[in-house]
Amino acid sequence: MTEAVAFARQGLTVLVYDKRSAGYSLFQRSYADLAEDALGAVAVLRRQPGVDPAKVGIWGFSEGGWVAPVAAAKSRDVSFLILVGANGLQPLRQQVWAVASGLRKAGVAGSLVDLTVPKLYRVIADGGMFPEPYFDPAPVVGQVWQPVLGVWGVHDLLTPPRESPPLLAAALDAGGNRHYTFRFFPGADHAAHLTPDAGLTRLPDLAPGYAELVGSWVADVTSGRPPTSQVSGPAPVQPADTTPVPPPAWWESAGAQLAALALFLVAFGGYPVTALVRRLRRRRPGAAPMRAARVVSAGGLVTIVGAFAFLVHQVMTGGKLATPGPVVADRPLVWLALQALAAVTAVATVVTAARWRRSILERSNPVGEKIRLGLLVAGGVVFVPWALSWGLLLP
Repeated sequence: MTEAVAFARQGLTVLVYDKRSAGYSLFQRSYADLAEDALGAVAVLRRQPGVDPAKVGIWGFSEGGWVAPVAAAKSRDVSFLILVGANGLQPLRQQVWAVASGLRKAGVAGSLVDLTVPKLYRVIADGGMFPEPYFDPAPVVGQVWQPVLGVWGVHDLLTPPRESPPLLAAALDAGGNRHYTFRFFPGADHAAHLTPDAGLTRLPDLAPGYAELVGSWVADVTSGRPPTSQVSGPAPVQPADTTPVPPPAWWESAGAQLAALALFLVAFGGYPVTALVRRLRRRRPGAAPMRAARVVSAGGLVTIVGAFAFLVHQVMTGGKLATPGPVVADRPLVWLALQALAAVTAVATVVTAARWRRSILERSNPVGEKIRLGLLVAGGVVFVPWALSWGLLLP
C-alpha cells in the first residue's frame, strides 16, 4: 500500500488490515461492524512493541470516511482521526452523484443522468440491495472529540469535494470540536493520488506534500499541539451539485417495478409463445398475424432486457467512474438504441390497440385470440408510462 510506506517514512507505525468479507458485499454491510473491526485493529496496534498506546489514531479513506468517525466516537483509545476523500452526505446521494459525474465526464447528458440514474438507485435501495443508503454522517461526526485531518483531491469524482468538507466542518463545530485541519491538494483525485486527466486516471504517486502533512500533523496533535479550524488549498472542482435522493413513491418502489416486469414478461413473451404452441399443436391459426403486434412483443422484450442489462452494468461499474461505451448525441449508443426501440414499441402499441378494438367487434375472431391480443395491448399500455418514468422516452 503506497500510503502505508509513505507514512512509515514519516516515522509513523502503520497497521494495514484487509476489509472483512463475511457480511460485506455490494449489497450488504454494516458501518457499525466495520467500525468494530477498526477498533480491533487499534487494540492490536496499541499492544505492539515500540508503539505508544496513547498516540494511536485511525486513517479512513472513502467509505472509511463514514466508518472511521463511528469508531472514533465510540472509543477513548483513538487519539486522532485522518479522513481522505470523506463524504458528508448520505451514501445513496453520494453514489448517485458519483455515477452521474462519471457519465457527464464521458459526455453523457439528458434524462439518463438527471432521471434514470437517481431512479435506479432509489429502487435498488428500496429493494434492500444498497447497504446503509440513508446513513447520516453528521450526528456521528458531531460526536468526534479527537483532532481531525481531512484530505481531499481537487479532482475528486467519487465524493463531492465542494459540498462534503463544509458539512463535516459544521458537524464538528456543532459538537464543539474545532481541532481540525482540512487540506485540498491540486492535481489529485479521490485518494489524494496524482491524476493526469482530472480524476479519470489514478497514478500510483501521492499528491506532493500529502504524506509530509500527515507526518507533521500527527506529530503535532500527539504532542499536545492540535490545530484550530484550518482549511487550505485550492478550491475543489465540482461541476454539478448533488441532489436529494428520497425514498421512492409506491408506484416507483421495487415491488411495483417487479410487478411491472412480471406483466411485461407475460404480455410480451406470451404473445410469441402462444403462437409457437398453436403451431406445434398444428391448430388452425386465428386472425392473421399483425406486424405491429409482433413489434410490440419483440420491441418490448428487447427494450426491457436491454435496459436492465445496461443499468446493471452501470451499477457494477458506478464506483469506477461509469463506462457507458460510445456516446452519440449526448447519450451512450446502447441507450440511444434502446430509446429508439422504446419509441417504436410505443407507436406499435397504439396501432395494435386500434386493431384489437376492431377485433372485439368482429365475431369471426376467436375469443382466445382476442384475449391474447388484449394482454399484449395491456402490456404495451403499461410499458409507455414505465418507459417514460425511466427516461427511455425522454431526450
